[in-house]
Amino acid sequence: MQTPHPSTILRIVATFSHKGRREEAARFILKPLRPCYIRATHTRTHPLAKAKQVPKWQRDPQGMRLRILEAAKAEFAAHGLAGARVDRIAAKAGANKRMLYYHVGKKDDLYLAVLEGAYEQIRVEERALDLEHLDPPRAIERLIDFTWNYFIRNPEFLALLNTENLAHARHLKRSTKVKSMHSPFVEMIRTVVRRGVDSGDFPVAVDPIQLYISIAALCFFYLSNSATLGVIFGRDLLSREARDERLAHMAALVLAALTGKSMAVFGKAKPARARAHVQQPA
Repeated sequence: MQTPHPSTILRIVATFSHKGRREEAARFILKPLRPCYIRATHTRTHPLAKAKQVPKWQRDPQGMRLRILEAAKAEFAAHGLAGARVDRIAAKAGANKRMLYYHVGKKDDLYLAVLEGAYEQIRVEERALDLEHLDPPRAIERLIDFTWNYFIRNPEFLALLNTENLAHARHLKRSTKVKSMHSPFVEMIRTVVRRGVDSGDFPVAVDPIQLYISIAALCFFYLSNSATLGVIFGRDLLSREARDERLAHMAALVLAALTGKSMAVFGKAKPARARAHVQQPA
């Protein structure tokens, strides 16, 4: 039941008090003869209604960030930094520009985050190779095999490296993470080389950084230039047979250099079918 207006209550009380009929006045106040109610000026609000409504895209910040980075990696790999468009990245991630800037930052910051993520991914997988528990020659062979197949499985990584090298590593120089990622990896290779020297498998301890650069270069150059090299030499350099031949050649080449033995000791890749078509004399 709503309460009568205060002025009405006072008027009723004064009238009935004057006539000595206070009990009747009380009953009248509880049930007035005409409408004389006041509207409530304050209403109780449910506690949940008072809480700030969090936008849906802020409820899973880590998931949204990952979707943005995946979309950005594909965009930067396909179009480079200059050709990449933030609108396309946001649309592919199911976001908008505001969400993108909120979770990552402006375009340059997004590109650097993608680069750092790309390097982190390959370093994490390299640490899982368990090279420390393999014989040194076998450990190097596994590292070559992994690097080769990782590059094949992740063409976006090669594209990102090409883009950043064209920019003279301008963005990577701002990174505070990349150098710390590579220190344990270099130490892992150094340990393998040192064990190889101690076991007599390797005559000398080569620089682990030079060794890795050589392995990466053997893989990277072949894959990043396979289109032009294929035209020049008239071969399909990305066929399964050609890729297997290349991997066997790289492993034999590196192990021969490390051990001082002939490449023939480590097995020779089978010649490509194209070379079998030699014209026989009449």
